[in-house]
Order: sequence, then C-alpha cells, then structure tokens
Amino acid sequence: MSEEAKELKKELARRKRIAIDIASEIHDIVEDSLWVDYDKMPGLSEKLVAAVQEANRFKVENGL
Repeated sequence: MSEEAKELKKELARRKRIAIDIASEIHDIVEDSLWVDYDKMPGLSEKLVAAVQEANRFKVENGL
C-alpha cells in the first residue's frame, strides 16, 4: 500500500472518529441525563449528520 493510500485511510478513520464521538455524546445523554440535557439533542444530531456525510463524501472522493 502506498504512503498516500495509508494517509487517506488514516484521514478517513479520523473523520469517522469525529462522528463516533458525537454519537457517543448522544448515547451518554440518552443513558444518563436525558431529562436534563434533552435540549442538546437537536444540535448534536445535526453535527452527527454533517460528520457522517463528510466522512462518506471523503470516502467516495478518494475511492476508499
């Protein structure tokens, strides 16, 4: 595997990790503090959708 391909895969993993971290925040709210922090859910949901779309766009654009 070329160095460029390794870097692209590493960048894709980084972008996926951003989405996973946001999903983890949502999970924590649902499990632990829904009745207090429910108002954070719309913003987190928007961030999650954007992060997943960005990771998927990067994947397609780079043929991964």
